[in-house]
Amino acid sequence: MAEEPGGAGQGADGLAQAWNALVATARRTVADGLVVGTSGNVSVRIRDTVLVTPSGVPYDELTPDDLVAVGLDGEQSAGTLTPTSELPMHLAVYRATPARAVVHTHAVHATAVSTLVPELPLIHYMAAALGGPVRVAPYATYGTERLAENVLDALKGRTGCLLQNHGTLTYGDTLAAAYDRTAQLEWLCRVWLTASAHPHHTPKLLTRDQVREVEEKLRGYGQQG
Repeated sequence: MAEEPGGAGQGADGLAQAWNALVATARRTVADGLVVGTSGNVSVRIRDTVLVTPSGVPYDELTPDDLVAVGLDGEQSAGTLTPTSELPMHLAVYRATPARAVVHTHAVHATAVSTLVPELPLIHYMAAALGGPVRVAPYATYGTERLAENVLDALKGRTGCLLQNHGTLTYGDTLAAAYDRTAQLEWLCRVWLTASAHPHHTPKLLTRDQVREVEEKLRGYGQQG
């Protein structure tokens, strides 16, 4: 069976491999300070199956036997643990975008920025890695369809967004790509907050044209072939 964009095939071995990668990514969000306790969640799509972190279980306690899987309709197809309360948001992203992995965090700097502006100012050209200026999805109660709708609006033309008074969401072709965008977004927010904190200076910002130019360059970035 050919490997799926999410990182594994859909057979039992492929799902187990994807689950292990998902758990490793979830643990990384804690180790890197992007979430505290069991906040935040991670998912990966293998064809029409979505593996997702369970609700309220510390990531360091998850084992291969704790695999949680749902269909795109939200019906649980594997596992006995309850899926994350943010399942509606994850499924909405998979239905509306080419995402194969989603990472949601409560990162400190990103959450702080989400309370201050409707869009992250263009403080650095790496905004291009997220598709351009990062929008803030208006606040809605966690786990609701309204929040999922707000996130989809904020994600139009983007691979990441901020959630007002809540955190971040990013997606990618793989867990590694989704996680990298999460880390980049938190770093961008930290840079803007740091620059904005100076009492006698206003940060210089980039123009949208400057960021679009970087988007073009990033399409050919790295090892090609």
